[in-house]
Amino acid sequence: MSSAIRRIIWWVFTGNRGGPNRARVVIALKERPMNANQLAEMLQMDYKTIRHHLGVLLKNRMILGEGEGYGTMYFLSPELEQEYDEFAKIWDRIRSQ
Repeated sequence: MSSAIRRIIWWVFTGNRGGPNRARVVIALKERPMNANQLAEMLQMDYKTIRHHLGVLLKNRMILGEGEGYGTMYFLSPELEQEYDEFAKIWDRIRSQ
C-alpha cells in the first residue's frame, strides 16, 4: 500500500469528528451504489450532512460520483476498493475506542 493513501485514509476517517459517519457512508456504498437521498434514509442522517461527507470523500478520492445533480450515484473509488482491507482495519480500531 502506498503510504500516501494510508495517510489519506487515516486523515479522512480519524482526523476529525466526522470520520465515523464517513466510515458509515463508505460501508453503505460497499454494499451498493446509492445517491445522497438513499444514503440519508439508510443511515438516518440529515441530507445536508450526507452531502458534506460525500464532498469530503470525493475531494479525497475515496468515492466517485456518476451522473448529475440529485440523481448522482456514488461508488467506492478504485483506490479505496483496492485498500478496503486497510480501511476495515482502521474502522475496527475506531469502533473499539
